[in-house]
Amino acid sequence: MKPLTRAEEEIMQILWEIERGFVKDILSSMTEPKPAYNTVSTIVRILERKGFVSHKSYGKSHEYFPIVSKDEYRTFTIKKLLDGYFDNSFGKLTEFFKNDETLNTKDYQ
Repeated sequence: MKPLTRAEEEIMQILWEIERGFVKDILSSMTEPKPAYNTVSTIVRILERKGFVSHKSYGKSHEYFPIVSKDEYRTFTIKKLLDGYFDNSFGKLTEFFKNDETLNTKDYQ
């Protein structure tokens, strides 16, 4: 599995929420300023090549759906975070959150 770009992750978050949809459905779930239809279409096809998304064809239209679950990607991301920043130690990660005052605020609760 490869990490997603910010744009790819935004589209995956939408697909995980709506479970399946056409490009127009994904676009309608995006916040302003919305990218162009062709941009979303291109990103979805990239996600398909990366193995995150598949589709069902209806003539020339494609309905897209995730084939990597949110939990699978979350696990991958956390493992990558642990490996890259905390020497693969869950203890170091929890100690970081425990000791970082900027993260221990009411804003995150």
